[in-house]
Amino acid sequence: MCAGNGTPWGSAAVEEVWGGSGVEMEDSELPTFSAAAKVRVGVTIVLFFSSAGGNLAVLWSVTRPQPSQLSPSPVRRLFAHLAAADLLVTFVVTPLDATWNITVQWLAGDIACRTLIFLKLMAIYAAAFLTMVIGLDRQAAVLHPLRPRSAGRKLLGAAWGLSFLLALPQLFLFHTVRRAGPVSFTQCITKGSFKARWQETTYNLFSPSAAFFCLVLNLSIFSKFPAPAGEFALRRSLDNRSHVCLRALQLALLVLLTFILCWTPYYLLGLWYWFSPTMLTEIPPSLSHILFLFGLLSAPLDPLLYGAFALDSSREGGSGRMPRKEIQALRQLQVQTNVAGRRAGETKETFL
Repeated sequence: MCAGNGTPWGSAAVEEVWGGSGVEMEDSELPTFSAAAKVRVGVTIVLFFSSAGGNLAVLWSVTRPQPSQLSPSPVRRLFAHLAAADLLVTFVVTPLDATWNITVQWLAGDIACRTLIFLKLMAIYAAAFLTMVIGLDRQAAVLHPLRPRSAGRKLLGAAWGLSFLLALPQLFLFHTVRRAGPVSFTQCITKGSFKARWQETTYNLFSPSAAFFCLVLNLSIFSKFPAPAGEFALRRSLDNRSHVCLRALQLALLVLLTFILCWTPYYLLGLWYWFSPTMLTEIPPSLSHILFLFGLLSAPLDPLLYGAFALDSSREGGSGRMPRKEIQALRQLQVQTNVAGRRAGETKETFL
């Protein structure tokens, strides 16, 4: 997860070019708008329009009033938040990346430097954490279908709050630095924000690693997910729309896999740099462009996955959400069943 201009290592790779405080460095090469960067801008524009169209359509679809429902279903609410996060990526990360590659240097001033880098990282974190929340909520919905879904709202709030907090340091670390010399050049980097390189390495490894670890942990939970056959049999007898619930779980798994597969190569490239900075001389610059664009691909793919799920759900003849009165009745039945089971167990122990 990047912080700089499309490189997993942020601005450290170009810090030797900058003396800071107007001190000019000799024999330094300024970045240029290369052919690879031009291709990157073109692909970024395509991703921008496809992601904007798809996620705006999803956001409209899941937030418009539903005559048959008093409130949005949990799945619709979850994907409304994911669409909002993807739109934040679309309208912040992609235009910023394309514009920055075209101008090469930073021309928007210090306040915009801090604010946009903060929003950029927050958008990527939000997409990651909301993907995880969808997976956790859908697992809980299948394993415990009759429990209240209030925990989902808390997880959504936690995902946005954690994204904000983890991105907040960008407001203080990034700033504009001007290169003095015959050709004035300004860049938005972290030059001088860390006293030692190990501090910068620790910061750039901790937050992305924590988010990535949570996603992989969620995926491992999916791999151990199957519940006892008897439990699913009881569930099918209580809920005639269990197929839609299981489809929603499959959708959550696909969204999670898509995010991990899209961002893992770019994340590993960043790890490689932080442990071995000399790798910059070992790989072509186009590789970083390709892997970053591959990461951005997750935003336009999410609407396609949700669209396929919505189409399948409509063919099944419902949203998968049970009426409130029926849910309350089933909850009461489940409580009575559990109480009867415990009493039967106590009676059995008495006679043993």
